[in-house]
Amino acid sequence: MSRGSYIFAIAMAVLVLFVVIHLLRRRRLRERHAIWWMVAALLALLAGVFPGAVVRVSSFLGIEVPLNLLFFTSIAILFLINLQHASELTSLEEKTRILAERVALLEMGRPEESSDPKGPPAGTP
Repeated sequence: MSRGSYIFAIAMAVLVLFVVIHLLRRRRLRERHAIWWMVAALLALLAGVFPGAVVRVSSFLGIEVPLNLLFFTSIAILFLINLQHASELTSLEEKTRILAERVALLEMGRPEESSDPKGPPAGTP
């Protein structure tokens, strides 16, 4: 890779770190979601700063093309992020179902209400 490619990779990794930290500070991203993005950005930063380390690790693992190690690591991190979101979605769906059932039970215990937003028709008690 050329020197410009490494500089670009480092700049993008630093940008991702800043964006994640900014979203955390603005409370637009929770810590548990930011962890994997921080790990990905830090790994990308390390790969950009120390490209020889990627070559050594890939040869140690028996991977012939070091770029394949980067792709595999990226896919693994995205898989973990997806798995985390799927787990949280399952939990939220369960909570939503329970809340909907509770609301339905509460509404069954109440007398019928008028569908008219202005209230009951004139002359009704």
